[in-house]
Amino acid sequence: MTALAHAFSHLGWSRAQVTFVLKWTASLVQIAGYSATSFGWTPWNIYLFLLGLAGWFAVGMLWKDRAVILIHVVALAAMIAGLVST
Repeated sequence: MTALAHAFSHLGWSRAQVTFVLKWTASLVQIAGYSATSFGWTPWNIYLFLLGLAGWFAVGMLWKDRAVILIHVVALAAMIAGLVST
């Protein structure tokens, strides 16, 4: 059991329940990031994207899915590079 799933186990949540809530929350947060970008709400869009990326990275860890982990690590690195260069 991963640390994240273990943290919620005292609430009686299964690993599948933790993953379900996390993936949908991260998805909604990323959609909010896209919306913030379309309205020009900088830097809130970046903060939302970072939260969404972190959430999906955690889902990838729970699923032990290297493709999900990789794409979100690369996206995070690209965002950090963009933030540093501005």
